[in-house]
Amino acid sequence: MKAIDFDTDPARYRHWRIEIDGDVANLVMDVDPAGGLSPDYELKLNTYDLAVDIELNDAVQRLRFEHPEVRAVVIKSGKDNVFCAGANIRMLGKATHGHKVNFCKFTNETRLAIEDACENSKQSYLAAVTGACAGGGYELALAADHIMLVDDRRSAVSLPETALLAVLPGTGGLTRVTDKRKVRRDLADVFCSVEEGVRGKKAVDWRLVDETVAKTKWDEAVKTRAAEIAARSDRPKGAKGIALTPLARKISGDLVAYPNVKVEIDRARGLATVCVRGPASAVPASVEAAHQLGDQLWPLAAARELENAILHLRFNEPKIGLIVFRTEGEAKAVLDFDAFLAKHQDDWLMREIRHYIKRVLKRIDVTAKSFIALVEPGTCFAGTLAELLFASDRSLMLIGQRDGDNRPPAAIVLGEANFGLYPMGNGLTRLQTRFLGEPSSIDRAKGKVGSSIEGAEAIELGLVTFAYEAFDWDDASRIMFEERVSYSPDALTGMEANLRFAGPETMETKIFGRLTAWQNWIFQRPNSVGDQGALKLYGSGISPSFDRERI
Repeated sequence: MKAIDFDTDPARYRHWRIEIDGDVANLVMDVDPAGGLSPDYELKLNTYDLAVDIELNDAVQRLRFEHPEVRAVVIKSGKDNVFCAGANIRMLGKATHGHKVNFCKFTNETRLAIEDACENSKQSYLAAVTGACAGGGYELALAADHIMLVDDRRSAVSLPETALLAVLPGTGGLTRVTDKRKVRRDLADVFCSVEEGVRGKKAVDWRLVDETVAKTKWDEAVKTRAAEIAARSDRPKGAKGIALTPLARKISGDLVAYPNVKVEIDRARGLATVCVRGPASAVPASVEAAHQLGDQLWPLAAARELENAILHLRFNEPKIGLIVFRTEGEAKAVLDFDAFLAKHQDDWLMREIRHYIKRVLKRIDVTAKSFIALVEPGTCFAGTLAELLFASDRSLMLIGQRDGDNRPPAAIVLGEANFGLYPMGNGLTRLQTRFLGEPSSIDRAKGKVGSSIEGAEAIELGLVTFAYEAFDWDDASRIMFEERVSYSPDALTGMEANLRFAGPETMETKIFGRLTAWQNWIFQRPNSVGDQGALKLYGSGISPSFDRERI
């Protein structure tokens, strides 16, 4: 199977158009039926597969970085009589189980990126719904701050998966209906059981949409509402964006290399080592100089490469279950860039970079692979890069030095970035999540900001799982890796998904918790994917045959 590539740009889009009109952008969904990942299905009625969502993810990112002047984004359809009919059912019926689950995860991450843009970039989204808006199509609309529905007696919103496909309605869709739009539970139950959906005044009364507009007034109403939303934004007028250029990635056998990230795959051991390099140059002299560097500015460049590497491993390396994190470079260089981002936090680009790093780290949190961090001499788990350590399921640190190695002993350096810049999906920092039952440990860690914390002290502070002398290091790490890859991957996925999000429940943790557990389970059941299951028989005219036993 051809590897899935997540790097794209508007010149290569087949499914979306970005149309800029002053401080408003129209993001037009016009899916090419023949433009899916596979020729085995057609993307009719603005249905989507991963190819469509890769472009959407890219468009959301480019609107934030390349168009700081855009204050409001209108998501609309480029086709008559349909907004979006959701995920393509033929694709779901033919896809492997793993691809289905990863696809659902990626689409939810993309919709969360839209919500993050609304909240943190003040680039608010408006969904202008005309025609059928079903399943994943309504989930796309739900990601927007404001939903408008044309009142033409045909256009409707729906989550029909329960009745049609015998699967959970989109996971994120259900959670956003109740938690975000505050739809009453019993009305949500009816809504998710009605194939034809809800339209007109009832859709407003049930809080499924924010307003309906007569067809004769539609275009002007959408334009007026977008202008009102744009007027509330603090996005900089007249600012010049930066171009997100193609990633410089080279794949050679089991090596995936970028300028700042290297992935080495060891198939025999079932693991991949991901090494992130610290900055090779000093921080820019000014924020203007940083803008001139554009996407080559180290925090942004490294984040783009790390995100691409994580997605590559997720979709293209399903049998690699263990990721080993390493870093290379100088801790001070990382902290200098952290300080630069903090100093210029009111600059629109520095704000975007900070929130982007947050989203990349969140991708790690919800990736169904084990993560182990190795802290050795020459590594730079400092500030922002220390978040990789705290995102890992376990960590090992070498005490002292190896024979013949004149580099300073391995050390962790905490920075201000570790205490609030990059919250997880549960709303807490990774250190707060780590020390959920030990609030005093957070205070102790804060007292060490800027200090080099070596092995014994790192153990005492609870910052690493184990620390070993050089003579034990090789055997200890080898045994840990071998043990991890010997476990059931299903058991590990369930365990990790539960352990990574200690603390409060949020809409985001609910989405991914249910995706990992219930959607994963439902997609395996015969009622959905068996020979007589709903996904297999959809469109054939034959009714599915269900095992009526409740589990």
